[in-house]
Amino acid sequence: MPLKRPHHHRDASTHLRVNPVFSREPIHVPRFELPDDGMDPETAYQIVHDELMLDGNARLNLATFVSTWAEPQAQQLMAECAEKNMIDKDEYPQTAEVEARCVHMLAELWNAPDAHAAVGCSTTGSSEAAMLAGLALKRRWQHRRRAEGKPADRPNVVMGINVQVCWEKFADYFEVEPRYVPMEGNRYHMSAEGAAALCDENTIGVIAVLGSTFDGSYEPVAEISAALDELQERTGVDVPVHVDGASGAMIAPFLDPDLAWDFRLPRVASINTSGHKYGLVMPGVGWALWRDAEALPDDLVFHVNYLGGDMPTFALNFSRPGAQVIAQYYNFLRLGFEGYRRVQQTCRDVAVRLAKEIAEIGPFTLLTDGSELPVFAFTVNDDITNFSVFDVSAALRERGWLVPAYTFPDNRTDLAALRVVIRNGFGHDLADLFLEDLRRVLPRLQAQAQPHRDVTDAGAFAHGTEAATTERRTDAKPAAPASA
Repeated sequence: MPLKRPHHHRDASTHLRVNPVFSREPIHVPRFELPDDGMDPETAYQIVHDELMLDGNARLNLATFVSTWAEPQAQQLMAECAEKNMIDKDEYPQTAEVEARCVHMLAELWNAPDAHAAVGCSTTGSSEAAMLAGLALKRRWQHRRRAEGKPADRPNVVMGINVQVCWEKFADYFEVEPRYVPMEGNRYHMSAEGAAALCDENTIGVIAVLGSTFDGSYEPVAEISAALDELQERTGVDVPVHVDGASGAMIAPFLDPDLAWDFRLPRVASINTSGHKYGLVMPGVGWALWRDAEALPDDLVFHVNYLGGDMPTFALNFSRPGAQVIAQYYNFLRLGFEGYRRVQQTCRDVAVRLAKEIAEIGPFTLLTDGSELPVFAFTVNDDITNFSVFDVSAALRERGWLVPAYTFPDNRTDLAALRVVIRNGFGHDLADLFLEDLRRVLPRLQAQAQPHRDVTDAGAFAHGTEAATTERRTDAKPAAPASA
């Protein structure tokens, strides 16, 4: 069934009646089919430009993790590289060289045992990187099972119910049974005990999330790794860990250097991140890295001739621009370690301060406070019965602020929250304006007799909080109760 488009759901005219330049007569432009003839570039630009004014202001979008600002020099480099296909490494060898340099820089940042022995690649984003990492886990498990003379037709992957939706897609697209560790009480992500309880000899890996999209919290990667060590000692089942560091892998190295979550843990086989989130690049670039060549089965890798030598490639997309990879390298050179640390620390400072002041307003309770990812979630107090988080989200949207409201997944579907993402460019001044607008809408909301909106009015800008459900698991053994 083809995907439905927005215009299928409303009575829309099939033509645009526009007057793009005041000195010209109005013209008719078909909405859903190619026009018979072309038009002046100024007219085409004005038509598209005017429609795009209806989009939200990206700088006021507190839903997205994606970078919404870049320096002019980075944008210039991206424009200069827009026509370069990243996959054509033999045609654009220096772009390929820059990609390799970024991989080595990330490997060092993530404490690979040998940064030059680590393997990795750029992707269109962290979702593609997650798919590649999942495929490597599956293929590595299949090779081991076949070498042992055992069946390799029932793989499963263990993850928290809070994972980003790309992992549910991975399990569906590549026929891997997903096993979800549910939330319990005030624990909003996977526990080490819950992860180990769902593992068996068919488990290709455990996905640990460094920075949950629901509330910004880190999952306890070291505790999960230790629980899997104990599981192996007790049962012989050896399960690797993949760290989904879409956001946190570009926060923790700079702000939480003593936190063990990366290749310092021997059980961590691979890590992905999003360069266009806290990597500070405009969309879209992601990165997938493996501890060493052994962690990435060679039969998944294609080899191309590169300057007379061998260049391995691993990707789901064949054509994508090299511009974002170049921008990533620019940022690495421009900021260095200390520059990234300052940027991320500022984001965290703003998040912690804003969360604290929201909690002090009165009707709100924090779920997280921005002290891990510069992201926090809050909810309406239990004694508030006349407005909902969905009312708050809608009221803020009237002022241009995009703040997602959503319900949590199993077993906390009773919990509805708002989430605020602080990115580079959202400083204390914008935080003050946001607080003023939040305080401004409260009297009107408090005057309501009952909530006007519920989850059906939440909109579609959840950015990763599309909840998975344990009901989608097939042939999974029951989840063991997980401790808080």
